[in-house]
Amino acid sequence: MTDATALAAAIADGRVTPRAAMAASLACAKDVPGAVCRVLTEDVALAAADGAAPGPFSGVPFLGKDLGSAAHGLGIAAGVPALRTRAEDPTKDSALFAQFRAMGLVPFGLTSVPEFGLALSTEPRGMPPAANPFDPTHSAGGSSGGAALAVASGIVAIAHATDAAGSIRVPAACCGVWGLKPSRGATPEGPDFGNHLMGIASELVLARSLRDVATVFHAVTGTPPDARRDQTFRIGLCLPEETAPETVAALKATAATLREHGHVVTEMPPPYQLAQACDHTARMILSVSLADWIDALGLIEPDITPISAAIAHEGRAMTGTQVFAITRDLARLSHDAAALFDSVDALLMPVLSGTPPKIGSFSDSETSAATRFARMAQIAPMASLANIAGLPALAFPAAVTNGLPIGAQLFAPLGKDAELLALAANLAHTAPVPFPHPIAGLPT
Repeated sequence: MTDATALAAAIADGRVTPRAAMAASLACAKDVPGAVCRVLTEDVALAAADGAAPGPFSGVPFLGKDLGSAAHGLGIAAGVPALRTRAEDPTKDSALFAQFRAMGLVPFGLTSVPEFGLALSTEPRGMPPAANPFDPTHSAGGSSGGAALAVASGIVAIAHATDAAGSIRVPAACCGVWGLKPSRGATPEGPDFGNHLMGIASELVLARSLRDVATVFHAVTGTPPDARRDQTFRIGLCLPEETAPETVAALKATAATLREHGHVVTEMPPPYQLAQACDHTARMILSVSLADWIDALGLIEPDITPISAAIAHEGRAMTGTQVFAITRDLARLSHDAAALFDSVDALLMPVLSGTPPKIGSFSDSETSAATRFARMAQIAPMASLANIAGLPALAFPAAVTNGLPIGAQLFAPLGKDAELLALAANLAHTAPVPFPHPIAGLPT
């Protein structure tokens, strides 16, 4: 298997040095437009590789995301050019990046994001789009599109990612990689909590393998792997009516594989009303959060795109009582989502309704917040349910059709991340993706 674990083994065995692996990643980053928005200078990156901590990924190059928790020396600008020149570089790692670095990962740059993360395609101003490595007319997804492109194109084997409304899972599905949106509160989010978003945002990684994702999750959370791989899981298969036929076929094939492993899979109606309510609440949180963020940063309308201005305007129009009511809605919707697991242990759903979005599907010049959020819900139905309810959700490659990956996702009850990873182990070798590029620095 070619992944971060394999690269770490090659480093441990002396087949490649951390310095050589970093040099290869730095060179590859220059050849993949749209993936990386910033890198450390070569001497700083190579020195960091030389000083990698011992751990499961000792010496493995790693990229942060330009949104969410920050690494030492890499200030976050959220895809906003006006912030890139103002953002101060942190003098120490956030709690999450301290954990990443303790595993031996070596952060050396930031992956690109759509402005403020508010699109399912990554096309930041002043940069090439993060085009899908399997078909450049399609997007690598968003908002962690740069991270997914970096992993799928081999710049790195593993990269930081965040998810507030599908932003780990959508790029994973677009690019054929693995990504876990952890349970609410499972991973550290401080000390600034700038991407907390009332608890709907989670952070972890995108990677080429389940074992990489699992290793990171258990190291960050300090939890042991769940050993109950022989447990029979009851799984509900939900297929929204707008799902494309090839995606339905991939999900049914996944269900068949799970049945072969002894699990019980039953088709059940998708929770449309609950998903719509979650979409509405996510929109309110993202809007009011953006308004607060823009005002706190002292940004003015020329600094941001029209769609960001429109969404922030919607957030500013909310009253204090409306914002307070969101906390009640979060509790109620989380309670309603827990009932989805009364008769099943996990839910199997598509990530996308069809193929990855085309480049240009999300125009920064549009001025309708309603149109933007409706398009996101159409492309990734059910995505925000996991965020609002705090559920763990794992995206994985289910098939490759017409040259493009098809992703699926498994949801589990709050706090059942380890069980979800154990269940997914049944699928770890069923959908190998023919990545167009090897991992930089990994000996062949």
